[in-house]
Amino acid sequence: MTDTVLLSVSPENTGERIDRFVSDSIPELTRSAVQSLIADGAVLAGGKAVSKNYKLRGGEEISVTLPEPQPMDAVPEEIPLDIVYEDSDLLVVNKPKGMVVHPAHGNYTGTLVNALLWHCGDSLSGINGVIRPGIVHRIDKNTSGLLIVAKNDRSHLFLAEQIKEHSFTREYEAVACGSFREPEGTVDAPIGRHKTDRKKMCVTQENSRNAVTHYTVLKQYAGYAHVRLRLETGRTHQIRVHLAYIGHPVLGDDVYGKPYKGLEGQCLHARKIGFIHPSTGEYMEFTSPLPDYFQSVLNKLDRMG
Repeated sequence: MTDTVLLSVSPENTGERIDRFVSDSIPELTRSAVQSLIADGAVLAGGKAVSKNYKLRGGEEISVTLPEPQPMDAVPEEIPLDIVYEDSDLLVVNKPKGMVVHPAHGNYTGTLVNALLWHCGDSLSGINGVIRPGIVHRIDKNTSGLLIVAKNDRSHLFLAEQIKEHSFTREYEAVACGSFREPEGTVDAPIGRHKTDRKKMCVTQENSRNAVTHYTVLKQYAGYAHVRLRLETGRTHQIRVHLAYIGHPVLGDDVYGKPYKGLEGQCLHARKIGFIHPSTGEYMEFTSPLPDYFQSVLNKLDRMG
């Protein structure tokens, strides 16, 4: 059974390309996926098929017919999961550092999706395709902490809309390099794909999307800081890129900073998540304690003075 999503074009979106508008409105659909849907006639503007470079006029209604889920390519694997909360609509999972969220080149097994397929069977949303069932948002392989998983398409769309509207609470904690001049602040800088290294993101004005990160210094050490970060938007590698941009890369980040002896990847933990439940309409919030690797770094910094 296919689902159709209806989107209203507000005046401020006038002149925007339809493929970008749809991918921004339905975050789980990449721009290339939207373009494929447009080519298949699954995206209509005012009831008519359009090309991918169609410019919005404002006021029209966009309908997006989502494809039926295809047979799963990912394989269920009996991998233990730290499930913080679960009901018929969703799960909140505490992902360990080092676990990849969904299968990709070089990581086809041992991922969170493989574990979810074993735990949930067919009870996962299909909007994100055969390789990313249930995945509403992601955290990096070497970032630990909480993420939400949708069990059906209705919940997926409801949760994704909260992310789009910035009403989805996501708080992280990190150890950052350097001494902060101010105890708190905001990084408001657009993020896009790096021109020469396509695996990296960067602050840029070209082909970018707005990105906002709020930070608070919890404790300043000699040359390092324990910081809390709140995401207003959720771009790929956002915290890592923004902290590196202001001269305070996340400790151990070997992509945007430099490695740290004894630490595999960055010291970054998704500590709090909050959202409105798709069925009850109630706000729910969950917190994950700092994992051992993170606490060990803080203990070391305390000993250093």
